[in-house]
Amino acid sequence: MTRYGAMFGPDITFLGVERCDLDDPETYRGADVVILGAPFDGGTSHRPGARFGPQAVRQACYLGHDGSRPSLAMRVDGLTDLVVRDAGDVETYAGDIETALKNIEEAVYKIASAGAIPVVIGGDHTIALPDARGVARHHGFGRVSMLHFDAHADTGEIEFGHLHGHGQPMRRLIESGAIRGDRFLQIGLRGYWPGPEILGWMADQRMRSYEMTEIVARGLEECLAEASGIAVDECEGVYLSVDIDVADPGHAPGTGTPEPGGLTGRQLLDSVRRICYELPVVGVEVVEVAPPYDHADITAALGNRVILEALSAMARRRADARGGVGGGKWDPRQPLLDGRG
Repeated sequence: MTRYGAMFGPDITFLGVERCDLDDPETYRGADVVILGAPFDGGTSHRPGARFGPQAVRQACYLGHDGSRPSLAMRVDGLTDLVVRDAGDVETYAGDIETALKNIEEAVYKIASAGAIPVVIGGDHTIALPDARGVARHHGFGRVSMLHFDAHADTGEIEFGHLHGHGQPMRRLIESGAIRGDRFLQIGLRGYWPGPEILGWMADQRMRSYEMTEIVARGLEECLAEASGIAVDECEGVYLSVDIDVADPGHAPGTGTPEPGGLTGRQLLDSVRRICYELPVVGVEVVEVAPPYDHADITAALGNRVILEALSAMARRRADARGGVGGGKWDPRQPLLDGRG
């Protein structure tokens, strides 16, 4: 069951975009993107609080909520050049994980099957399972690849006696057949989990994981280029999953399982922009923003900007496919102003 409006926090939409109701297809007919909140944190293993993420991310902007955000870099407005709607939050209950996952998957499937790109705001990373499955149900199991930004692999088997939780969704996705193991690319892993047994399972699935040491040694740009090439091979779409803890805790303190030594906020935004501009992205999620541990809304603001970068890049990709803006395609080296009269 979906819920019209917010489940936790003020009843507002993402930066003021128009509402829609998933039970009324006319309200999102023709939409390019539908924002969906998934306020579930019943799968956390350390610090809960991500249930409050959707509303914090929706409103984390000093520019107000007017439904418009022109990008200086991309020269487009992702909120107006695309048709963007906000469906509110899926109704979830932390004590009933099975029902929560079912409700989220059905809501995402409704959006994808209507021809829109679902952009889901979590919630903990447990929701990756229903999110990506909902998208894959529309595009075809095994036809969607995954680009997964995270400090953690999330490929655990049974944790705390359960099959579902925020440390296991990627294993469950591969086991279900929704996402192929050899089209599962993980970026930003680091720290001290998982152990050899889980790593062995990942190797058997032919997953590709870019640990931070490799990213530092080779360069993020090179790793992204390689991962992107694998993602589009034999797959018609790419699902982008962003766990905010891929960023260093200095850039994203408000999260449940912070791990030092991650990407900068700038690196994350540039990566999301590049992926959504260059690749056929069919779904996006931003998860693990936990406002109770945030300082000065730093993490919520980063989550908000991840979504805006994704939308702006999608809008520019479409504009360039139609001939570009001002007669030309986007060039990141182009100055905003050149200082000449």
